[in-house]
Amino acid sequence: MGMLIFGTVSESGGPDLFLLLLAGLLLDGLTGEMPWVFRRLPHPVVVMGYFISVLDHKLNRPGRSVADRRWRGIFTVGVMVTGAGGLGVAGHALTLGVPYAWVGEVFLIGILVSQRSLYQHVAAVARGLARDGLPGGRLAIAKICGRDPESLNEAGIVRAAVESCAENFGDGVVAPVFWYILGGLPGILIYKTVNTLDSMIGHRSERYLAFGQAAARLDDGMNWIPARLAGLLIAGAAVFVPTARPRAALVTMIRDARKHRSPNAGWPEAAMAGALGVALAGPRRYLGYRADDAWIGSGEPAGVRDIGRALSVFVLACVMHAALVLAVWYCPVVLAGTLVIKITNRGGYGHGLF
Repeated sequence: MGMLIFGTVSESGGPDLFLLLLAGLLLDGLTGEMPWVFRRLPHPVVVMGYFISVLDHKLNRPGRSVADRRWRGIFTVGVMVTGAGGLGVAGHALTLGVPYAWVGEVFLIGILVSQRSLYQHVAAVARGLARDGLPGGRLAIAKICGRDPESLNEAGIVRAAVESCAENFGDGVVAPVFWYILGGLPGILIYKTVNTLDSMIGHRSERYLAFGQAAARLDDGMNWIPARLAGLLIAGAAVFVPTARPRAALVTMIRDARKHRSPNAGWPEAAMAGALGVALAGPRRYLGYRADDAWIGSGEPAGVRDIGRALSVFVLACVMHAALVLAVWYCPVVLAGTLVIKITNRGGYGHGLF
């Protein structure tokens, strides 16, 4: 009974989902991408990407009609989501039936959430600019966004880094946690699969406009709530960053989020733009096409020092996010424990304060 009161096991007898999640967040915060592991083993997202590439190569061939490509894209999404969900269910069953198998689930959470790795990649852009100028900045930014790096000047590189920091906080940190809370291991694996599908085939280029439509739409749906929560967390984190502006973050998010071409990315990006007092989004060139989008935020063009300011907001937003997870877990546990104590005392085992 004591283990149940303090929430260390779930009703099904396995380890408590929230404890596994908190342990996974801590693991990610301490170790990041764990390159020493994935020099020997394939990363789960790389495995997802391999199967997506195979399906893309087999099914998305030139010469097929738009309708045919669209249906083949739906089939691709269905195959990948079914596979991810099935693996998640099998993994969850393993966690329930095999002692200490929960360690593997913590490990998976730690590598499917991108707190530390996102920080490192964005910080590398600032270091690249400081050390090697435009070539260094372009090399670093090419690793975290799909823009044509050769078309970017210093302001464009900084803007892309700050936007990537904000957007990926939503779909790389908040969304995986959200779907793990809702669906456990199957939930987070399905989400990461859909997100990988979107990043690989959910483009507006001629090749993927029809084939990737289902992936892009499903990714939009799965990120709808997490993106807005990410924007609120960024605005909340700005309270604790001396040079940030929390009120402007909230106002800009409400005013400008819908200007973004994505129904979701605009929320954390607009919050970050307001918090830093800079202008984000706007016209930009991707590999294969140009996006003439509206500006988000009414501040000055972003400068190199704004990367560090964005990272400060990001770190505090991650801390607030973990604290929110802890609160969601802890409050019901305390209430349940209090209820058990009341029932026990009223049942004749003793007379306490209740």
